[in-house]
Formats: sequence, C-alpha cells, structure tokens
Amino acid sequence: MNSNERVLSVKRDLLPPKWVEQKCIMKLELETFINACSDAGYEFKKRGEAENDPSFKQIIPYIMLQTADLKQTAIYNRQGSEKRLHDLWSVGIGGHINPIDAEHNNKSFKQILLKGMERELTEELEKRNLNETPQFTGIINEDITEVGSVHIGAVFRVLTKTPEIFKPGEELSQFKWVPTQTVKQLNLELWSTLALELASYT
Repeated sequence: MNSNERVLSVKRDLLPPKWVEQKCIMKLELETFINACSDAGYEFKKRGEAENDPSFKQIIPYIMLQTADLKQTAIYNRQGSEKRLHDLWSVGIGGHINPIDAEHNNKSFKQILLKGMERELTEELEKRNLNETPQFTGIINEDITEVGSVHIGAVFRVLTKTPEIFKPGEELSQFKWVPTQTVKQLNLELWSTLALELASYT
C-alpha cells in the first residue's frame, strides 16, 4: 500500500445514516448516490491516514461482470496491494479513486466517480467489450471487517453477451467465469457476498 496515495473520501457523519450502518445493502439510483455524496462534500486524503480513520469513508467503485442471462459471474482471487484480502475470492473489480480522476475538468463528484470507475476497468482488464456500459446498481457497506470500516462500495455491473472477449490483467489472479448459482460456495470477501445479494434485487 502506498500510504501517500491520495484517495477520494467523504465524512461518515455527513452521509445518510442508513448507508453507514454496520451492514448496508441498498439498491439506489446513481443520481441519489451522487447527490448525497456531493452534499456531504469530498476530499482526497492520504491513504495512510484514511485507512486508520473510520470517521471517513473511502469511495470504491466495485464492478461486477455477469453474463446477460445472469447464469455466469466472473471471479478472481485477491492477490493485489490490499494484503488483508489476500486469498479470498472476489466478484468485484475496483479500487480507490485518485486525484488523476479529477483532472481535465472532471470536477463534479459524478464525473470523478465515473472516471475512476472506467480507469479501474481499463487498468484491471487488458480487453473487454467497450460497447457494454457498466450500470450503477446501488451501494454496499460493512463495518464488520477492518477494511470495510473505512470504505463504502459504489456497485456497478456489466451484463455481457460476450464473456469470451474479456481478458484479465495481472492483478486478476485466476480470473474465470463460473456458474452464478455456485459463487456463494466459495471463500468470498464479504463485499462480494453483499454485492451478490444486491445484484439479486435488480
């Protein structure tokens, strides 16, 4: 972890209380999420500080890949910079939003969020179908784990008709498509369990 990396963060007590309960799985419209975060205000905090300050929630785009018929879901094994999640299976591609996502006149929270989400997909996937746009589905939050206590997930989903096109980058270890009905049998990170439940609402 780069402790000097600056990450998009929002004060916890300025977000809707239901969002930051110990466990939250909530279907939302994108504009509702954008407006609440914009009203709360945001800042780019040093990651080393933000990771130890639960009074802030770092905003994480969390993108699921599923086939259009919902029968297959992409998974990978966590081996990246977040050592606390190593060896857990994940259905979510994503990461921190940085000041680079606010460059080139991306000044609104919406522009920053969407730019960060697209950057994460581009960094993590060497190839994907660019015609298939990620759709926002809602938010997930948990204050059960050390990681979860300082993050909130903005969940997006790509529903693809061409799963064979997707080619993972190096950080998506053991990337593969598996039957959606079997995913919960894996040793998943908690956010993946929450995101799968959210997906079942949509």
